[in-house]
Amino acid sequence: MDMETSEKIQGSGILQLFASLLIPQSACTAKVANIIAEVAKNEFMRIPCVDAGLISPLVQLLNSKDQEVLLQTGRALGNICYDSHEGRSAVDQAGGAQIVIDHLRSLCSITDPANEKLLTVFCGMLMNYSNENDSLQAQLINMGVIPTLVKLLGIHCQNAALTEMCLVAFGNLAELESSKEQFASTNIAEELVKLFKKQIEHDKREMIFEVLAPLAENDAIKLQLVEAGLVECLLEIVQQKVDSDKEDDIAELKTASDLMVLLLLGDESMQKLFEGGKGNVFQRVLSWIPSNNHQLQLAGALAIANFARNDGNCIHMVDNGIVEKLMDLLGRHVEEGNVTVQHAALSALRNLAIPVVNKAKMLSAGVTEAVLKFLKSEMPPVQFKLLGTLRMLIDAQAEAAEQLGKNVKLVERLVEWCEAKDHAGVMGESNRLLSALIRHSKSKDVIKTIVQSGGIKHLVTMATSEHVIMQNEALVALALIAALELGTAEKDLESAKLVQILHKLLADERSAPEIKYNSMVLICALMGSESLHKEVQDLAFLDVISKLRSHENKSVAQQASLTEQRLTVES
Repeated sequence: MDMETSEKIQGSGILQLFASLLIPQSACTAKVANIIAEVAKNEFMRIPCVDAGLISPLVQLLNSKDQEVLLQTGRALGNICYDSHEGRSAVDQAGGAQIVIDHLRSLCSITDPANEKLLTVFCGMLMNYSNENDSLQAQLINMGVIPTLVKLLGIHCQNAALTEMCLVAFGNLAELESSKEQFASTNIAEELVKLFKKQIEHDKREMIFEVLAPLAENDAIKLQLVEAGLVECLLEIVQQKVDSDKEDDIAELKTASDLMVLLLLGDESMQKLFEGGKGNVFQRVLSWIPSNNHQLQLAGALAIANFARNDGNCIHMVDNGIVEKLMDLLGRHVEEGNVTVQHAALSALRNLAIPVVNKAKMLSAGVTEAVLKFLKSEMPPVQFKLLGTLRMLIDAQAEAAEQLGKNVKLVERLVEWCEAKDHAGVMGESNRLLSALIRHSKSKDVIKTIVQSGGIKHLVTMATSEHVIMQNEALVALALIAALELGTAEKDLESAKLVQILHKLLADERSAPEIKYNSMVLICALMGSESLHKEVQDLAFLDVISKLRSHENKSVAQQASLTEQRLTVES
């Protein structure tokens, strides 16, 4: 129906007349509903339909037994709701949604074409009613629409139009967090995978992917999808599309490999696919890493990072040569490399370096050298992972920590990154690595290198971090500096106002016990410096420390007594 006709209808007052014609007994009811459905295809006619009082009689007609009346009424209501807040509100107030859901339930198992057409219209009406409206979607979920739609999909998978409607509905509802638990209690995973295996056309598969991605964010559904055989489908797509340069194929390869990585984010689904490192899936994903396709290299490295979420898997993978594969991959991306691949490969190496037994093996395989090639990167995500990998590798590895701590290029870059105010993550990791180099090497040469590069002030600032773990790491490193190289660091410690900061930490009631303890250990270590000693005396530390003798934490109280004695003797 064109604009002109619609305008004439609106001007003639005929819409109000329609309201009185929409009665269940009348022979022309279906025709009237059909006209309203046509009129409401025009956007600006939807509010006039609501204002003319058509919604309430239309919703009443949903109780009709006549299939044609139901069909046209469903169309009319669906079109009035399309993108129309007023239409939806009116249908909501008239209670239309519940009646439609009840119809879907009772007609669900009937597969004749006329009934399937009606079911398709009803699904479409619910879609238009709730599309992009969280509260109406939540209402449908509470009415139990999800199990009903899943059942529809299972029974009518031969009907393309109805299947498509169900998929669009799932896609919309799956965006809501509250829907995931409902979905998880149905057999949606099985139905979607079954449907997926039957699809040949790219567009149809695309539609299923759009439902799978939000659903797969739920861990229970991840496992169901794995058990339903989705992974085999994804691996097959990758194999088919890997060498194609058609746009659709490239897009599908990306979607399939991204979804594969997402499935590995769940602990149970990941462990099931790892199969002790012997699994076909794990082996196939490994083969992506040396491929020439950037998307597959990326997905392969991310998958390894996901497999590397527990010590057993990490140890198995390192013993079976994964490190060399990842180092080769990084080597291919040093000059003008792909940043996302760099980031993913470094993430995998960082996770693999967590188990104690892997550190020495990875160090002797040359991982530090491979990682240090990216020191010149200007990309914060790469910088962040590079720092995390080095920090994991040197944990309790004195020799490696000393070697890195004497690397002037590295230390200077760390000091530079400690000032990266725009990138809190990089800044935090740089500070933590500086501290780790000192804590794990306990080396005078490392401390001298850090002093010469201007790193001391950053360690002092780190002692005031809002993260207790970082404060602690800083205080322990500073205590080592004071014990091993106080003379070298003295001036920097003074200008960084260390003594004033320690006074503040000890006087602050909110400081954690370990912070108080390590602050006092540090005060004692500073006594060997004349100028710092004088600062301690000038600040009346004794008042603060004598109060801590009665601290509820035994170690703190004990250290307070020792520190008090030390200060009394020295003054």
